[in-house]
Amino acid sequence: MKSFLYGLRVCLGIILVPIILLAQEEADLLPTNFATDITNSGTNAASFLTIGVGARAQAMGNASIAINADASALYWNPGAVASLNGFSLVVDHTEWLADTKLDFIGMVFPIPRVGAFGVSVLSLQSISDQPVRTILQPDGTGETYSAGNLSLAATLSLSLTDRFAIGVTGKYINESLWNETAATFAADIGVVYQTRLPGLRLAATISNFGGDMKLSGRDLVRPYDDDPGNYSNDRLNVALKTDAFPLPLYFRFGFGYTLLNTGMNQFLVTADLLHPSDSNEAINFGAEYIAFKTLSLRGGYRSIFEKDRLGGMTFGVGLSRPLIGGLNLGFDYSYADWGILENTQRISISLSY
Repeated sequence: MKSFLYGLRVCLGIILVPIILLAQEEADLLPTNFATDITNSGTNAASFLTIGVGARAQAMGNASIAINADASALYWNPGAVASLNGFSLVVDHTEWLADTKLDFIGMVFPIPRVGAFGVSVLSLQSISDQPVRTILQPDGTGETYSAGNLSLAATLSLSLTDRFAIGVTGKYINESLWNETAATFAADIGVVYQTRLPGLRLAATISNFGGDMKLSGRDLVRPYDDDPGNYSNDRLNVALKTDAFPLPLYFRFGFGYTLLNTGMNQFLVTADLLHPSDSNEAINFGAEYIAFKTLSLRGGYRSIFEKDRLGGMTFGVGLSRPLIGGLNLGFDYSYADWGILENTQRISISLSY
């Protein structure tokens, strides 16, 4: 009973502290004659890095840095990867907003008595093979263009003690638009601590710490007439200069608390506190009930306290079945409400051994 009350106090403290701070911040921002509520939304490059992966995570409101069911932990918290007991593979597909497509593949390989190593690919396809049209050729020039985003990552996660793990992810990030590209490198760092209270895990991450991104390519080279009064320099090539934009830097702190675990049934609650560089602070919250180690029912709410939030409610289901030779197959589905943008639905398939 004492352990339960201790855990309850810890959870309430984690939730109430940011609420009090946010309330104090609102009290300080009294009406003035200048804008005080401007965020950095839309000022960062590679915003696809903030979408999140995994149907389980989306169904639980994207509150996922303290849980470690499969290889999707490569995205959420490299420190949580070390606690995976064996090989894990996750394939995730999402029909994202505005007819875009988000795909993620992650694999984790255990390192006995040390931790784990993982690799992952995250891709957002925005436009694919669209015809290039001009004023003189409105039906198309015969060329096509595409626009997309790609992240290639490698993760090393170490169990420093039986309660504490740390992980680091290095990744290459690329954005492309027709013949223009922008690329940079970044890192994620995450830690997980299993408290002495059974079932309570604390976690923290820093994501997308890296360089700025700046577009370059052949379409930025244009002819320029430096002397319109004469005709000797009417076709000089000049290169247009584009601005550089930072990556969306995210700091997250969260917990996962297993309130019920009878072996066959389990109930988990989790919450993440977010401090992003491109928006204001927010909280994600989720819960999961697993029946007979097979059927999972999930729900959550994301971006609590975020300014101009669209939607927020999430839910989903999951199925897990053992196959031959100790191989386990998992199937997860999630639904997320996006208000006037309608919704997104996600499907994830996992294999673990």
